Amino acid sequence: MFHKMNISESVISRKGARSPKEVPEEVLKYLNTGQIATVNLSEWLAIDQVTLVKAVFNEIGQKQLLEEFVETMTGLKKQTAAQLIKAVGQLLLDSEQIEDRQAFMSQLATHQSDTVRCWAAYAVGLNNALDLTARFDQIRPYAADTHFGVREIAWLAMRDVIIHSLSDSIQLLTTWSNSDDENVRRFASEATRPRGVWCPHIEKLKEDPSPALPILAPLKSDPAKYVRDSVGNWLNDASKTAPDWVIGICDQWTAESPTKETAYIVKKARRSIDKKK
Repeated sequence: MFHKMNISESVISRKGARSPKEVPEEVLKYLNTGQIATVNLSEWLAIDQVTLVKAVFNEIGQKQLLEEFVETMTGLKKQTAAQLIKAVGQLLLDSEQIEDRQAFMSQLATHQSDTVRCWAAYAVGLNNALDLTARFDQIRPYAADTHFGVREIAWLAMRDVIIHSLSDSIQLLTTWSNSDDENVRRFASEATRPRGVWCPHIEKLKEDPSPALPILAPLKSDPAKYVRDSVGNWLNDASKTAPDWVIGICDQWTAESPTKETAYIVKKARRSIDKKK
């Protein structure tokens, strides 16, 4: 791995640029070579992932992959960060040139660059050779990752799987709602949001949100704001197609759990409903 000994304290402790175009050249150099993690969305969007692939694959002895990966990445019609990450994840599954795939994936999964860990997370979500339980087991470390970007990609990578195996996914994620790790609890909620962000909608939950209640109910007074925001947004999503159900849940939770945490969720959940009054 690259060493951080030459990276200045000002870079390490930075707050992050307000837009991708404002990311300083020095910071971008370290991001594009995988030496540091991003600190905000602007940096995440600013990364040149082709340059990053070249740096990381050279670093960990997988030079033979460069032509295949670079050609595929540069040939994408949509060059968004999310599409590039997904493309690399698929290539990690499909390439026949990877030497010692298990060791290689382990290096990516523990890399200091959050974008590199995102590639590994997508390779899990896209891996149809795994059964549903195994796929959730393998995505869990990414759901619990210390970096916000990896956690977002983790649930995005599983979104299609969840849609196509909704009942079984809800059953598995219900246990995640009781995790001691707030990031894991938040994944259970965020991954099943009826509308979600940057992802396909879950039409069945838009029509009838009730099957997901076993995931949401344990979170109705969650101590973590990160989780409460997700639950409130989940219910707000549902309120756009099932307002009466959301009102009923909010009333029930308020009666059962008269806490400030529940009140916070209810207020967030009802915001679209209350705007129409």
